[in-house]
Amino acid sequence: MTFDGFETLAIHAGQEADPGTGAVVVPIFQTSTYTQDGVGGLRGGYEYSRTGNPTRAALEECIAALESGTRGLAFASGMAAEDTLLRTIANPGDHVIIPGDAYGGTFRLFSKVLDRWGVKWEAVDQTDLEAVRSAMRPETVAIWTETPTNPLLNITDIEALAGIAHDGGALLVVDNTFASAYLQQPLTLGADAVVHSMTKYMGGHSDVVGGALVVSDPDLGDRIAFHQNTMGAVCGPFDAWLTLRGIKTLAVRMDRHCANAERIAAELSRHPAVGQVLYPGLPEHPGHDVAKRQMRAFGGMVSFRVRAGEEAALKVCDRTRVFTLAESLGGVESLIEHPGRMTHASTAGSPLEVPADLVRVSVGIESADDLVSDLLQALDF
Repeated sequence: MTFDGFETLAIHAGQEADPGTGAVVVPIFQTSTYTQDGVGGLRGGYEYSRTGNPTRAALEECIAALESGTRGLAFASGMAAEDTLLRTIANPGDHVIIPGDAYGGTFRLFSKVLDRWGVKWEAVDQTDLEAVRSAMRPETVAIWTETPTNPLLNITDIEALAGIAHDGGALLVVDNTFASAYLQQPLTLGADAVVHSMTKYMGGHSDVVGGALVVSDPDLGDRIAFHQNTMGAVCGPFDAWLTLRGIKTLAVRMDRHCANAERIAAELSRHPAVGQVLYPGLPEHPGHDVAKRQMRAFGGMVSFRVRAGEEAALKVCDRTRVFTLAESLGGVESLIEHPGRMTHASTAGSPLEVPADLVRVSVGIESADDLVSDLLQALDF
């Protein structure tokens, strides 16, 4: 009998009971190397843990199942996953289209690292499909998108972007970190590769750093695996174990994240100190209909602009007591940050610079009443 319910896969995919002991939790294979039965006589195909590790393999099988992919690969961080994928698919002189409001770390990778390596890139408002189509070149190898974007929470139409990419002979890569595999499966909408910072919702407890790639094409998976082994930025066994533990509760956590975020977005929309709320669950959000079509729910991230400007936004970040002032997102605890001074400082002075009055909150799974009260008192100047 096979099962395909998300919640069932999250708990069981790649995580069969240990045949030797019956342990229901995948062991942590904290080893760097493996005994061989004669030269080349590998047990289970394992020879060295950069190349493969049973705990990591369990995680990779699980994330592939959750994203409906053929191959999953786990990395030391989300940025390691991005770098490995890009160096697999792009050569000097190739061209990649990135979002006009990309995550600051992704922008830094393109502008400070890959640019020096000769990979051309162009930032485009990907909510404008004609602008994306016009940006395609013969040398374009990929459209790189985020949806929802970080931190402006714009929504891109995955299916439409896949059509544009494939018409031009390019791949569509989707950063699915904000949505998580529970809310959105880009491969089923035509994407070729999905990237995650598993540090965020997939791990979910702010105690692990990791990244993942999931692909639909087995040949692309083999190419990435070669580069993963060659470049070596792999997920360690304990990190893989922590991430597997987090994934087991992903569905129930995301349900609470989304419910709390919807409540907060509605409250902020009515507050006189807030000039704009950026949340795809609001009917007035320009990407609401697309998000409703391609997502299970609208996510746990909310951004808002403070009418009184940057200094007031900084005060809001400093005044919260339940929301912790910190970078990152997607953990069970609620976080607040000022993107312009923190996660997106690398975009300052560029076309991707974020508004100075913007505040981003990662809504946790605490009491919604407490979270709302905390933000309201922080906005009471």
